[in-house]
Amino acid sequence: MNVEHLLDVFTTIDATSGGAWGACGDFMKHLYWHKPRVVTLGGKIEALSDDHPSKPECLIRLSRLMHRVAKSTESKRLLTNASNLSRERGDDRQLARALGYLSRVHFFAGSYVEGIRQAEEASAIFERLGDAVQQALCLNVLALSLCAEKQFDAAEEAVSRAIHLLPEEGERFLVAGCEFTLGYLCREKGDRKKAIHHFEAALGIASSFNWNDMLFWTFYFLARLFYDEGRVDDAFAHIGHAKSHAANEHDTILLGQATARHAVFLNGQHRFEEARSEALAAVDLFQKVRAADRVESVRELLLRIDSDAQENGQFSPPS
Repeated sequence: MNVEHLLDVFTTIDATSGGAWGACGDFMKHLYWHKPRVVTLGGKIEALSDDHPSKPECLIRLSRLMHRVAKSTESKRLLTNASNLSRERGDDRQLARALGYLSRVHFFAGSYVEGIRQAEEASAIFERLGDAVQQALCLNVLALSLCAEKQFDAAEEAVSRAIHLLPEEGERFLVAGCEFTLGYLCREKGDRKKAIHHFEAALGIASSFNWNDMLFWTFYFLARLFYDEGRVDDAFAHIGHAKSHAANEHDTILLGQATARHAVFLNGQHRFEEARSEALAAVDLFQKVRAADRVESVRELLLRIDSDAQENGQFSPPS
């Protein structure tokens, strides 16, 4: 908070200072990785004149932070603004970055068709610029969106192109990301054995570097796969591991998601009281970050738990 206050002072004293706004961008990048939260600098960033040299970059940083704290609508609006400004300026690299991030936001929001279009454009720009790593990143996101749209052949081609672009050494995070995407693709195609193989490959890489986000999502999807396979003990163990990689103040959204999934597993095992307790904990977590749509989703889960408990003669009205 002290750093944010100082940045507010510096940008007020000299709103044209590139250094001060560059520091704002770095500050938001730090928060994204280490302690995501809403910042008071947002209004000042949006109020910058459209010709301010730092505005697109600050909008991108702010949008990523908003996405991390489940403000997807805000994130999309900010990224759209950043991409429009970059396009007007003829800054292809900045445009491709904005479109790449926008495609990720649309993927998580379920707007797959729009995400495909943006990922394809971003990938084409990075290919023209000769930036193979950034192109691979965009192709990986493209593959996820294509997979969600059941375009499996196109998704496999995109992730294969991404892997082909990667250097033989380094870029381990992206290698893990491609393994995760292959796992997601195999899961959607119904090949659970191959899906588990790829997810475990991603897990092996991410564990070496303690990449919490990657570890969370990999454990989360492995838990779902094991549950679907009837490997209940493995499912509960893996959802517990997912929680452990989100069990701190700045990963409230992820912790809420894993807690809600844990409730689903418990309900499926007719452990209704435990399921209700986990679901209520998920509601509290989502309310903490004002994620209204997710709160509503878990409330629907609570109704399902009560209905299932009643059908099994175990219903007791909540206190």
